[in-house]
Amino acid sequence: MGLFLLSRVQKIFQTAKQQVGIKKEVSFHALRHSFATHLHEAGTDIRIIQSLLGHNSSKTTERYTHVSNRTIQRVQSPLDHLMGFKNANFNSHK
Repeated sequence: MGLFLLSRVQKIFQTAKQQVGIKKEVSFHALRHSFATHLHEAGTDIRIIQSLLGHNSSKTTERYTHVSNRTIQRVQSPLDHLMGFKNANFNSHK
């Protein structure tokens, strides 16, 4: 995204934030991070997210798509799957 366009989008974001009464300090970057994280949690391939964000390296994109608790909770052990347990996850053994 060009520097002029980026600063314009950031200004629009700040104006919209003020208009709806959000007082908390939130950056445009946080919105971008949330966008990437939600896409990742919804199962969007990392290469698609990389393209949407305009990253040259997948390593840069991986910083945006940290593993969330929601993602961890959806992981099912192959053994639990074979035993017929539903929604079992590794955190249940803590």
